[in-house]
Amino acid sequence: MTTECNAREFDFQGLGSRAVTARFDGGAITSDAGGLLLREVEAKTGILRRFATCFTDHRDPERIEHSVPELMAQRIFALALGYEDLNDHDDLRHDPLLAVLVGKADPTGRDRRRREDRGKSLAGKSTLNRLELTPVGANEKSRYKKVVARHGDIENFFVEMFLALHPAPPKQIVLDFDATDDPIHGHQLGRFFHGYYDGYCYLPLYIFCGEHLLCAKLRPADIDGAAGSVKQLAKIVERIRRVWPDVRIIVRGDSGFCRENLMRWCEENHVDYVLGLARNARLQRILGKELHEAKLQFEATGQASRVFKDFTYQTQKSWSRERRVVGKAEHLSKGSNPRFIVTSLPAEELDARTLYEDMYCARGEMENRIKEQQMCLFADRTSCATMRANQLRLWLSSVAYTLLMALRQFGLQGTEMATARCDTIRLKLLKLGALVRTTVRRVWISLSESCPYQRVFAQVYENLQRWSLPLPASG
Repeated sequence: MTTECNAREFDFQGLGSRAVTARFDGGAITSDAGGLLLREVEAKTGILRRFATCFTDHRDPERIEHSVPELMAQRIFALALGYEDLNDHDDLRHDPLLAVLVGKADPTGRDRRRREDRGKSLAGKSTLNRLELTPVGANEKSRYKKVVARHGDIENFFVEMFLALHPAPPKQIVLDFDATDDPIHGHQLGRFFHGYYDGYCYLPLYIFCGEHLLCAKLRPADIDGAAGSVKQLAKIVERIRRVWPDVRIIVRGDSGFCRENLMRWCEENHVDYVLGLARNARLQRILGKELHEAKLQFEATGQASRVFKDFTYQTQKSWSRERRVVGKAEHLSKGSNPRFIVTSLPAEELDARTLYEDMYCARGEMENRIKEQQMCLFADRTSCATMRANQLRLWLSSVAYTLLMALRQFGLQGTEMATARCDTIRLKLLKLGALVRTTVRRVWISLSESCPYQRVFAQVYENLQRWSLPLPASG
């Protein structure tokens, strides 16, 4: 990065007899040197390269300096490193370390075609913005916006990466469904007021398998929380079974997904389910004896008590058949707290308590993954005018999550940060200060000697060097 010849001095409070003076004269220093670990993950998995194949580039190859894979890598690496806005890239385009991550042959930018671009190796905000704003019908005759996102291919990408990151098929997988609010503060297309969340928002649908993101579908908020879930489930199951024909699949979700069409589809396609069931007066009457027993236990011990009941149940109108229901009669200091779930799993396989406490309650871990998306990787930065552009922003965040998840799964295993959240990984392992020097034969990254996490960094590096994975197909 360029610096002023006569750097301004900043005099701070002295340290004993010594003056404390700061100047911006350290040379090309980056604060994101730990991003080199993400570059190793990308080299092993091809996550970003595979994602870039989901776009059609109608630009003239003779007139471009930033390829689609480079643009995608720049945007997604920046999100992973904590740069949420496109405006950040007008400054980041000077950073030689980010240029190394992206794969620029000249990280200094001295060989750019135009004089005014020299020293800026990466794309600015205007170029990156065209990725989000390109309409679906753009072609080579369009004036500026010519990089078209193929949404169907992007939806398939997340499932394909999940399969690629698991070369050996598991015996059983659990698909967690959830809907959450994505608050919006402008007049974006699809803007509606949601009574439950008490604000204007989108209502994205998320599907996870453990830590792995399989679906992030942006939706308007004027729909049922389960809307479109059968369509997404059918696509995911078809692609998984094409590669893993014998894997057992279980769908898990809260009462917002307890819908006849979803349960019927699962039953017809040999997919099991464990879903929350909204309580009503009839269900509470069925659980009456157990609720009374739980209350007596609480009064005797002063401790929260749980009593479970296993029974069959059918609604009066909405369900097409009887199904197994488990009721939890719980009594707390605040009073009675009955809960219900409906499942296709037989009682011989899982008893009522195990089904509820070990299987159903484990879905809470998915909520932590959604929080990582929104709080750590800026999935809620949906401020574009159109839903198509905002959907792409959500997917960019999702790819950044996939990259960090792979780092956590394969690089951080066996370290003290093996279960760390994305923002903790970024703060302690990626935001490292370093001096960047570029010579003819080498790019030297001189990391800070005072970094407190050198040992963890070395462990992660060794893990990534030992790890090998067949790259996914690029077609």
